Amino acid sequence: MNHKILALLRENARMGIQEIALRSGLPEAEAEQEIRELEKSGVIRGYTAILNESELDDNKVKALIEVRVTPRREGGFDQVARRIARFPEVTDLYLVSGSFDLLLTVEGDSLQEVASFVSAKLSTIEGVLSTSTSFLLKKYKESGRIMQNDEEYERLKICP
Repeated sequence: MNHKILALLRENARMGIQEIALRSGLPEAEAEQEIRELEKSGVIRGYTAILNESELDDNKVKALIEVRVTPRREGGFDQVARRIARFPEVTDLYLVSGSFDLLLTVEGDSLQEVASFVSAKLSTIEGVLSTSTSFLLKKYKESGRIMQNDEEYERLKICP
């Protein structure tokens, strides 16, 4: 596995094959073949853009939700995690160490929609013991990229 190619794609997934070949020191055909193999094997799951949501008209609400789970006898945390991962509101899901077991990133159109997801869908899953929700107010850095221009910060209004 060529870690140099992976590092280049993490830096810029839109980098052309010529640039990747040049910077990795591989012939173009070999670099292209390596990328195809990484995609086919599932090492590369997809490509994405890092967005500065504050510049968009989209007012999605994002939250980090910590979930404490009773592990299953067969499969540990995996059964519950797979069930949670199927919800379209869940954008990211991790098994973590610490006082909680799972960490979710959830997206909704409003605070009420996220709260409804937690109370009606997440909390009712067998094995979910407790949750703790933190709403994201401002993004400073994502995937190694600083998101803010030196603009004046105004707190996100919680009440409509």
